[in-house]
Amino acid sequence: MQSAEQHLKDSARALGFDVTRIASARDAWTASARLAHFLSLNREGDMAWLRDTFERRQHPTGMWPEARSAVVVGLNYGPASNPMTNLERRSSAAISVYAHNADYHDVLKRRLKSLAHGFALATGADVKVFVDTAPLMEKPLAQRAGLGWQGKHTNLVSRDWGSWLFLGVMLTTADLSPDKEEHDHCGSCSACLDICPTKAFPRPYELDARRCISYLTIEHRGAIPREFRKPMGNRIYGCDDCLAVCPWNKFAQVTREISLHARPELVSPLLGDLARLSDSDFRSVFSGSPIKRIGRERFVRNVLIAIGNSGNLGLIPVCIERLADSSDMVRGSAIWALGSLSPLAFESERRQRREAEMVPEVREEWDAGPDIR
Repeated sequence: MQSAEQHLKDSARALGFDVTRIASARDAWTASARLAHFLSLNREGDMAWLRDTFERRQHPTGMWPEARSAVVVGLNYGPASNPMTNLERRSSAAISVYAHNADYHDVLKRRLKSLAHGFALATGADVKVFVDTAPLMEKPLAQRAGLGWQGKHTNLVSRDWGSWLFLGVMLTTADLSPDKEEHDHCGSCSACLDICPTKAFPRPYELDARRCISYLTIEHRGAIPREFRKPMGNRIYGCDDCLAVCPWNKFAQVTREISLHARPELVSPLLGDLARLSDSDFRSVFSGSPIKRIGRERFVRNVLIAIGNSGNLGLIPVCIERLADSSDMVRGSAIWALGSLSPLAFESERRQRREAEMVPEVREEWDAGPDIR
């Protein structure tokens, strides 16, 4: 007779998940100590919810005291090509692989709810599902369940799937037999740390989110700090460098999930086209995409930084157009981009526009002068 655990894993496979493992939700663990250290150094930046929900994040039962087991599912989103090649196309945008198509939160949650519903009907156990947005530490749970381990870049690495797994968790009151915990296999490798363009890893297994391009382009709400603008290159949404360089990707496979296959127009879109998107255009183009969540203002901010790094003088008119944008943040980014492309054009526009600019932060961009590093 098939065990409840194997039936659960077979059901998950039938729903499209690539890997499913089980962990105890009640055993002691040390993951909360790492988060406490992170917060003690104020490395969360604008992500205030990490501090606000710290108590609930300390242990899986902080979310649900009755939970006894955690079922962790993984969905492979392995790309068809190396995302690092997009960094070479300086007049085009580099968008993180995970955002090339449908929002993974929607894809995972729909299937995880179906898995949980079937399990609850079959066993009578209570269940709750979580996909990234709740205060639950999925990566430590995934390591405990045996899906992979948290590498030196703090992301999950799998011997079977490399760096490309989306995670979801079902907590249940059922007592399920746990799988064997995975252990660290990074060895002496430091490829993920060495490649980071903004040096966001103070030491192995520690991240300073305030320096991370994924944080800066997605979570950070203000102007991009000047020290990080040049290192951003053409990365306008997220950064895959530390994931893509991992040697364990030699075992990765291209995703079989159609909804996660890259939309061709998002693999390497032209920066000039993206900078000209109106708010309604932005919402239309990125409907159903995680990119839509950051809004047009932050998105165009990122695009203009990439334009400033492109070296493409043909994009100067785009910068000048955005100098009249209704968004203070966009205008400030356009000033920087223009100065990076052409100090001569920058000075011409500065003479016409600086005194009329009423926002101090935007004036400061004019006063700082061209960034010609």
